[in-house]
Amino acid sequence: MPFAEPGDGESGRPGPDPDAERRSTAPLLAVCAGYFMVILDVTIINVAVPVVGRDLSASLTGIQWITDGYTLVFAGLLMTGGALGDRLGNRRVFCFGVVVFTVSSAACATAPNAVFLVAARLMEGLGAALIVPGSLALLQEAYPAPAARSRAFGLWGAMAGIAASAGPLLGGLLVSTAGWRWVFLINLPVGVVCLALTLRYVAPSPRNAGRALDWPAQCAVVAAVALLTTALNEAGRRGWSDPAVLAGLGLAALAVAAFLLRERLARAPALPLRLLRSRTMSGAAVVGLLFNFAFYGMVFTASLDFQRRRGFSALETGAALFPAVAMTMFASVISGRLSRRTGDRPLVVSGMLLGALGLGGWATAGPDPAYPLLVVPMMATGFGTSFALTGSTATVMGSASPAYAGAASALFNTTRQIGSATGVALGGSLLVTSTGYGAGVRTSMAIGALAYLTAAALAWLSVPARGEKDGR
Repeated sequence: MPFAEPGDGESGRPGPDPDAERRSTAPLLAVCAGYFMVILDVTIINVAVPVVGRDLSASLTGIQWITDGYTLVFAGLLMTGGALGDRLGNRRVFCFGVVVFTVSSAACATAPNAVFLVAARLMEGLGAALIVPGSLALLQEAYPAPAARSRAFGLWGAMAGIAASAGPLLGGLLVSTAGWRWVFLINLPVGVVCLALTLRYVAPSPRNAGRALDWPAQCAVVAAVALLTTALNEAGRRGWSDPAVLAGLGLAALAVAAFLLRERLARAPALPLRLLRSRTMSGAAVVGLLFNFAFYGMVFTASLDFQRRRGFSALETGAALFPAVAMTMFASVISGRLSRRTGDRPLVVSGMLLGALGLGGWATAGPDPAYPLLVVPMMATGFGTSFALTGSTATVMGSASPAYAGAASALFNTTRQIGSATGVALGGSLLVTSTGYGAGVRTSMAIGALAYLTAAALAWLSVPARGEKDGR
């Protein structure tokens, strides 16, 4: 009974409660179901979109928006979702997000044309932006004990790795058997179960009516993420020196500056600058950006390498990536149990070093390594990333007050989404511009290994050791 707490009997003394385990694990299952659904939708569409484009007679631009529209809205509105959760109650906003996401998935599955599908995907992104910040905040509320919270964060983190890596395999299986519409229909039963469990077992969250939404700051964040995501996606096709890409990056930097200026002047900021000045908060957020950059860059470039150079089918590619998936759950279980003994810093540092060894091994395996030589590097990368995610998540959430739990979760997940977008964009650009496909893959893996090493050094400086307080 990893999450069970002893119940009180009628006499008022502690006594056994046969329903304690069910009540204590149900919030975890509800939250993780919602998070799994959101992250799965990021990757499962990749193998389906060519078939969708042919079936709906979509243009190239339409196909790109089917994929990118979801990610853009998701990443751009995360901070807004976190602020709404802090103000209106995280459970209420989480449930509303699940409803929006599930209904939008049904709309995607019944889309008669590409324009309708793109609009439904944008609504899915809105639902995802409301679900993700509240998921971490609800876990923090449901499991106040540090040991139980670490195990909960571990499983939450495992959902990200499993969903991201299993997406191509599941997508290929559904497209080749039931049809592409089932890529979206699969969300319906998950969403219904998630909503039922949340309403039944997750306690209502406190509302902070005095928590201002700070709309100018929210708009600056949306603009910054939208501009950055668009520029990074275009960089893979246009090149990093294209004027449109450079203009997008410059405008994104201006939007970030506008956000910081607004937060400095606002009486009730969306994200107090004292949180950003916290070495623990900002350091762990950057660590999250770096390991998402490396891991999702690896998954993207490996997927293209397996399909385009090695001739794997979509289903075979998903199976080939499975070693990275299989290690994420295993790592999350171990890290959740170890965190109460070692603290978070050893988990994050060792996980990042293991990830660096994995991608470094791939980069040095030769110009055309046989697939068996890549299994251990993928396992090391998947294990190390999931191992570090537990500790970095606990660090971020532990450094924020309950009133700003949603904002802290949103900050952490926004930086991770930026890392993912950057890793994918850079990987695609390297594959296009390198002298050969194999050289592009090796260069991408080497840069990913360097990102892991940088994250390990930063974690050593910013993540508190066991018993230490938040560094400022």
